Amino acid sequence: MKQYHLRRAEKALTEEALLFEIIRGQKFMTLALCSENEPYLATVNYGFDAEARCFYFHCAPQGRKMDYLRANPVVWGQVMEDHGYLPGKCDHAFRTVQFRGRATIIEDPVAKRAALMLMIEQLEPDPEPVKKHFDNAASLARATLVRIEVEVFTGKQSKVQVNPDPNSP
Repeated sequence: MKQYHLRRAEKALTEEALLFEIIRGQKFMTLALCSENEPYLATVNYGFDAEARCFYFHCAPQGRKMDYLRANPVVWGQVMEDHGYLPGKCDHAFRTVQFRGRATIIEDPVAKRAALMLMIEQLEPDPEPVKKHFDNAASLARATLVRIEVEVFTGKQSKVQVNPDPNSP
């Protein structure tokens, strides 16, 4: 795979801890999929395991997203922390994490349960009742979970003041 450089190097985010902080702070990612030279975008919520460097998401067992993933498991994804449009400046404040990875459908019941519980833990404000509801053989059998093992992370930011000084103009 050809490596590209960021044209505006000062906007690059390269520290993995910062990239993971952005990922942990969001709930949705957009995936770019491709099959037979036809692109497709899908936005999904996710769970993220920093130690394993992978994302998990759930979806219907059939449909366009699954057809594309079965045809070509290589995906590009983006998680965006949106700080909004900057009126009068014709600019936008954001931090993004982009990644290249390989998607696999999780078949193993133990791995499927772990992925689902991780997602519930990260997405639900009160995870315990939801975990209790879905932590059973019938729910796990019905669930389709996908794991994306990340090969490359990159990041970019523009006009973001992470800790602005309240005394500055």
